[in-house]
Amino acid sequence: MRRGDAALLGVSGALLLAVAIPVVAQGGPESLLPPGFGDPEPSTPAASQPGPSSSSSSGASGSGGSGPSSSATNLVPPTALALPSTGDLANMAEAEEKDPAVYDLPPTARRSLDQVGPLTVESGGVSPGAYGAVRGEFLTHVMRASRAPFVSRWASITLRRVLLSGTATPSDVNGADLAAERASLLLRMGEADAARLLVQSVDAANFTPRLYAVAMDTYLATADPAGFCPLAPEAAVRTDDPRWPMAQAICASFSGDQGTASSLLNQAQRRGRLRGIDYRLAEKAVGSGPNSRRSVKIEWDGVDRLDNWRFGLATATNVEIPAPLYPGATSGFGDALRAWEARAPALSLTRRLAGVTTAARLGVFSGDTLVGYYARLGDPTDDQQPPASLYESFRLSYAGETVGERIKGMRTFWTMVPADGAALGPGGVSFAALPVLSRAAAALPPSAEAGTDTPWLLAAMFTGGYDRNAARWVRAVDAMEGEGRERAWALLAVGLPDTSAGVGRDRIDAFVEADASEDKVASHMLVAALMGLGRLQGDAASALLTDLDMQVASRSRWAQAIALAAQHRQKATVALLAAVGMQARGWAQLPPEHLFAILSAMRQVGLEAEARMIAAEAITRL
Repeated sequence: MRRGDAALLGVSGALLLAVAIPVVAQGGPESLLPPGFGDPEPSTPAASQPGPSSSSSSGASGSGGSGPSSSATNLVPPTALALPSTGDLANMAEAEEKDPAVYDLPPTARRSLDQVGPLTVESGGVSPGAYGAVRGEFLTHVMRASRAPFVSRWASITLRRVLLSGTATPSDVNGADLAAERASLLLRMGEADAARLLVQSVDAANFTPRLYAVAMDTYLATADPAGFCPLAPEAAVRTDDPRWPMAQAICASFSGDQGTASSLLNQAQRRGRLRGIDYRLAEKAVGSGPNSRRSVKIEWDGVDRLDNWRFGLATATNVEIPAPLYPGATSGFGDALRAWEARAPALSLTRRLAGVTTAARLGVFSGDTLVGYYARLGDPTDDQQPPASLYESFRLSYAGETVGERIKGMRTFWTMVPADGAALGPGGVSFAALPVLSRAAAALPPSAEAGTDTPWLLAAMFTGGYDRNAARWVRAVDAMEGEGRERAWALLAVGLPDTSAGVGRDRIDAFVEADASEDKVASHMLVAALMGLGRLQGDAASALLTDLDMQVASRSRWAQAIALAAQHRQKATVALLAAVGMQARGWAQLPPEHLFAILSAMRQVGLEAEARMIAAEAITRL
């Protein structure tokens, strides 16, 4: 790597302070991809040194960059096979008294911090060297400073896969601390279960104070206070977090030791470590243990904010949280709290509806999971029933006897006000509804009967990654007239694996003429997307930039960093920078040059399919 490159991706003091994190307009894990989406990454032997690889014509490539690799097996040194002497046994007993956790795992079962993460290339992750030679200081800073959720659902899906991958730990950072930052970012993205998988990829003996804090947040996000218990004794000693002594009281109650639980609660109350609603929720959790005689009534009067402690314990004990507290959440997790609620097992299906809606919009839930959820909403055993029209329109979308009935069901479903209160988008369409309908839309034959619903059917397909199904609609879109024709064409132009929909100047001009968005932002994004995907180049691209008085080149530190990461085939670095480059209140506030830089970089490192879905998302939401 050239000296200039090393200074940039090695994070000199100037770049670290300027931070490659643009914030615009501030205010086993389940696969989310359908079968056949994109191309699988070539597998790399676990023990080999990962290195740069060039993109193939199909758009798939291995993750490049050099970096430390770790063997798949932890070898036991020959000396470990020798029998201990009497003196050794005495020393071992003394050490175990001081730290009982030291010998919980035999050497062969301990996991290295050199490579942390449950996903492998074979299971959908990126290669160990996908960050290349990027320093851990840079990764830690970018992850910690990132404001999630991100504006793009597909950027979030891509980053989730990267953060869960077993990537090599840079030499300048502790593997447990980096895992903590990865898990914390996943939590802010709404990915509670993914964060838990990552936290559990580190042995308890290797936990650091930072990982203890993130582990606490993770088990609260999953509404699983029992998850505290293996960590609580050590965490209470090694950290100053006042929640861990309370966790010890909860765990003592769960094990039936009500005397210890009461003593710890009383001690915490005397010291004033937790007060008010926070203390009462801990009492409530203690009261849920066996043999407990505590009965605690939770009242939210005077509570003006919701944080992860309150969310986790209230959800775990089936205490209903007042809806007005969600928009005012000040824990740094925002919409993520709703997404956590979507997978809370203690809540009824209907009480989870708002959370499921948010999880669909953020990309936390796959289409299959969403279909399974809505199919169960009609279950009469649920304690509360959702609006009948919601379930009926969903049922018609998938089981209507005719194409017309199915389209009508989808139209009704996607125009309903979202349960989480999010605003409807262009055309009065709820973006959170489209992933639910992606399979239903993909199953439809191309039909003129779709009419003005055609662009939203295509948008649903691209939201679920069904690009091959969308390709069957090229002729139907060509034959369209009137409203919706240009949006439908634009979706095909950026979302299909090829240019069969056509990207001629006449089609682009027709889109620009029909564009009713403020300041022609949709037209600017279309041109940026086509250029980023390599479908609009040379004189034709220059002429359009001039005519629209726009530019796609950016000299920002962030743009330089993502371009350089792409040049060195660092797939994980590109995915991370792509997501953080999408920190905006909405798509209308995202600069076109950001979209161009992101799509161009993703295409270079073999994420071309994901780049196309992000481009289609931009056309859908503007």
